[in-house]
Amino acid sequence: MFLVVFRNRKRAGMSAAAYSADAERMEALARAQLGFVSFKSYVANDGEVIALSEWASEDAARAWGRHPDHAVIQRRGRDEYYESYTLYTADNPRTHQFERPPE
Repeated sequence: MFLVVFRNRKRAGMSAAAYSADAERMEALARAQLGFVSFKSYVANDGEVIALSEWASEDAARAWGRHPDHAVIQRRGRDEYYESYTLYTADNPRTHQFERPPE
């Protein structure tokens, strides 16, 4: 597994409607990519966003990063949507799981 963590803050006054449309389109496109496993996004009380995507391999995640449509939206994000962001990646992160058995 290859994990991508995208931590970001949006710009004040950016178009929430445009951002939402681009985000929905990118998520749908990512889900169709070879090696896509999962995606979740969380918003903190202070507005910071953490988006987590899991990929089958680093190659799959990097291929998504180079996808031409994704590259266009990445540029738009830097130009119009984001105040700041940090991208973290981890290949084969240590994983601990717990699941309560059915009662």
